[in-house]
Amino acid sequence: MDAVKQNSHAWDKKVESEAVYTKAVSREVIEKSKAGEWEITVTTEKPVPRSWFPQSLAGLKVLCLASGGGQQGPVLAAAGADVTVVDISKKQLEQDEFVAKRDGLNLSTLQCSMTDLSAFSDEQFDLIIHPVANLFVEDISLVWKEASRVLKDKGTLISGFTNPLLFIFDDEEDKKGNLVVKHKVPTSSLDNLTDKEKEEYLNSDQTIEFGHTLEDQIQGQIDAGLVIAGLYEDDFGGRRPLDEYIKCFVATKAVKIKL
Repeated sequence: MDAVKQNSHAWDKKVESEAVYTKAVSREVIEKSKAGEWEITVTTEKPVPRSWFPQSLAGLKVLCLASGGGQQGPVLAAAGADVTVVDISKKQLEQDEFVAKRDGLNLSTLQCSMTDLSAFSDEQFDLIIHPVANLFVEDISLVWKEASRVLKDKGTLISGFTNPLLFIFDDEEDKKGNLVVKHKVPTSSLDNLTDKEKEEYLNSDQTIEFGHTLEDQIQGQIDAGLVIAGLYEDDFGGRRPLDEYIKCFVATKAVKIKL
C-alpha cells in the first residue's frame, strides 16, 4: 500500500467532484488581496491572525506546503509574496496555476510529497504555510524536519492540524450524529479493516488518513528546531456533532530559532 500514490489519486478525484478544499478563490478575492485586504485559513473556519505574518509580504519567499487547491497560495501571491505551492495532487496544483494565469500572479508549483522537499535548498523560505494536511502521511516527523530545513533562521511556519480526539470516534456513526468511541490514537483509515474491506476502501478512491498524537504534532515541531509562538483552535462550524463539545482543529505559529 502506497499512501502517497493513493492520496494523490484520491485528491485528483476530489478536484473532479469539486470538493470544498479544491475550489479556487475568485477574482474578487484576488483583487481585494492586491489592495491589502487579504486573509487565509489553515484550518476550517478561522482566518490566521494578521499579527502572525510580517507587516509586509512584498518579496517574501513563501512555501505553501501540501496546500494546492488555488486558495492560500494565490492570495499570498496577490499580497506581494513570491509563492511556491507544493502538493501531491496534480489537479490541486492546476487550481493554483489557473488562478495565477487568470490574475497575473507570481506563483510556481511543484508536485511532490510534504515529507520530501529535496527539490529545495536549505533555508530557502521566509515563511511556510501548511494547512490541515499532515493527516495524509504516516510519519509527520519527516514533515516537520523538512519544513525546518528549508526555512530560514527566524522564519515562520504556520500550520493547521487535526485534534487527535476526532480520530477516536466511529466515522460512520458520527455522520448519523452519534459519538461512538472506536479507535486508538495513533490510528489510520485502514486499521480494523479486513483484507477485503481494505481492498474495497482503496478501490473506492478514498484518502488514507492517519490520526497523530498531539505530542507528535507539537513536540514534533519543537524537536525539529522550531519554537511554538502562537496557537488557536477551530471547529467544523457546527457541521459535526463534536462541535458542541470541543474544537477539532489546531493552528500553530512556530519560529525557527538556532539555539
